[in-house]
Order: sequence, then structure tokens, then C-alpha cells
Amino acid sequence: MYCLMSGKGSAWSVSVAIAAYDPRSLSPQAAQFARGVVGLAAPSTAARARALLFATGRLVAFAERVGLELSPGVLFSQATVERLTVEGCQGLSPASVRTVRTNLRALARALERYPEPLAAPLARERAKAPYSEAEIAGYLRVADAQPTRARRLRASALVCLGAGAGIITSELRHLRGFDVTCRSGGAIVLVAGRRVRSVPVLVAYQSRLLEAATFAGQRYIVGGRDPARRNVTEELTRALSADASLPRLQSGRLRSTWLVDCAQRIGLGAFMQAAGITCSQRLGDLAIQLPAASEAELIALLGGGA
Repeated sequence: MYCLMSGKGSAWSVSVAIAAYDPRSLSPQAAQFARGVVGLAAPSTAARARALLFATGRLVAFAERVGLELSPGVLFSQATVERLTVEGCQGLSPASVRTVRTNLRALARALERYPEPLAAPLARERAKAPYSEAEIAGYLRVADAQPTRARRLRASALVCLGAGAGIITSELRHLRGFDVTCRSGGAIVLVAGRRVRSVPVLVAYQSRLLEAATFAGQRYIVGGRDPARRNVTEELTRALSADASLPRLQSGRLRSTWLVDCAQRIGLGAFMQAAGITCSQRLGDLAIQLPAASEAELIALLGGGA
């Protein structure tokens, strides 16, 4: 009985919220139109009804100002809604504009006789889990157990470039020995390609990587003759994954290991916790406002001395 009365009360409060909507900024015809379309959408709560009424009020006020017909087919078309967000939402914050557009799109779907199905949600790719210190030590131990010096150094370089400098596979296979050098107080990796940059090598990996780079010289650090081949590192990866006590080696997890290590060094976790930031896009927006760090500053912060 309580649930039934609760449902009736909710429907009644929705009806009251819709009926009470009569803002002075709208003409009687526009207000009536807004009440009608929101009523057809059958919102589940009074708060939801008021949110839809606010969005529709913005839409019909804009329509009257620019001379559009007050009909659902015209006003709730994608073109009209997008035009509203560009031209008719002055005074609203960006978040409020997004909310208005979302609510108008929801109304458009509710008013369609045969609405198109919603897009299926796609899984969001998450950052891979980093390796532990023990696991990295295990991979380096396996690298040291390879049968030839060339193979030992290539396997060691693969681990050090990933966990020590965050180099991904597509960049890894293009690196030659002379791309790893000492300058500005530390060891760095000179990365070419789409994201040209100088990457400081974490101090724990420097000696191993410098030895492998010196051995490679003009040749590719992880071996191979054609960097366009995508399976250049596959044989080394299999060899490093031979220990049953270790998980299979993955380039993405090596990079995550480097990212987490660097984040700890610069206090990123504490900063995000204090600032209440959870979105990486906001960090990118902040980063472009900061001056670029010099190579020496990067090495001092992330790499340590050689």
C-alpha cells in the first residue's frame, strides 16, 4: 500500500510541477508548448520534470526569438538543438549548457514514435596495472640468464626502456644505440616519430641501458633489421616470460610501471587528492598553461643523476 501511494504521490508531484510552469520570460503559447512536451515525456520525478522544463524553456524562447515554428519536429531536431547550444545559452556555464543539450536530446527521443535505439556503451580502456619491483627484478634476472651477451643486453634494454623511460613498442623498435646518451646531468632517450621528445631514464635503469646502448652502437637496441616489422620484440618478450612465476611481459604494463614511478616522484597523487581532480583532461588543460621544463629540469625531477 505504501509503495502504491508513493507512486501516486510521485506522479501527482510531477503533474503539479508541470502545471505550475509559467515563466514570465515566455509567451503563453511557448509555456503551453513546454508543458505539453514535458508531459508527453512522462518524467519520473518532479525534479526531473523541472529540469526538462528548464531546457525546453530555453529552447522555445530561442525559437520565438529567431522565428522558428513551435513544433516538436522542428525544435527537437539535432540541428536546432545544436544551434541553441551555440547561440542561445548565453549566461549559462559550460556544464549547464551540456546538461541542457543532454535533456533536450532525451526529450527528443521520448517524443519520437519509433525512437532509434541508444548507442551501446563501449568499454573504456583503462591503464594497465604496473609491475611490482619484485616482478621487474625477475624479468632482469631472466634477461641476465640469456645464452649470449647480445641477447642478454637486448632483453635487458627492452625492460629498461619500458619501465625506466616509458617507451612503447612502436617507438622501441626504432631506437638505435646512439639514441641513448648522457647529457644535462643524466641519461636520456631521444625519441623520434610522432611524439618527438627527450625522456630521462630513471636512475635504477641507467647503467643497464647505457651498457646495452653502447653495445648496439649504430644498430637497433632491441635487435632486428626492419623496424617496420611489428614482431621485432616478440622473441625477446617470449624469452622474458619463460619464468612461470612471472606474468607475461607486456609493453603497456612496463609503461604503466614508469608512469606510476614518475607520478610518485612528482607527488601527482597528493596533488590530485588535494585539488579534487579525477579527470586527466583537466590535468592536460592545466599543463598547457605551464612553461616547458628544460632537459636538465626533467632529469633532475624524473631521472636522477647519472
